[in-house]
Amino acid sequence: MRRALVVTDETARHPFLASLPPHIRRGIEPIQRTVQKHVSLQDVREFLMAYCACFVAVSAFLI
Repeated sequence: MRRALVVTDETARHPFLASLPPHIRRGIEPIQRTVQKHVSLQDVREFLMAYCACFVAVSAFLI
């Protein structure tokens, strides 16, 4: 089986996708990431709890 050395289809960026025939790649849709644009109070609370827990653990280890 002969394979092209240059990927002619720009949608096949990954080497595995480049090795697939075009009729199989046609069904692939790009994945869109959901972006959370705001930080909630719950996010801040969880960050502070994790930060304090790590700080206490490292302090206990060093002392």
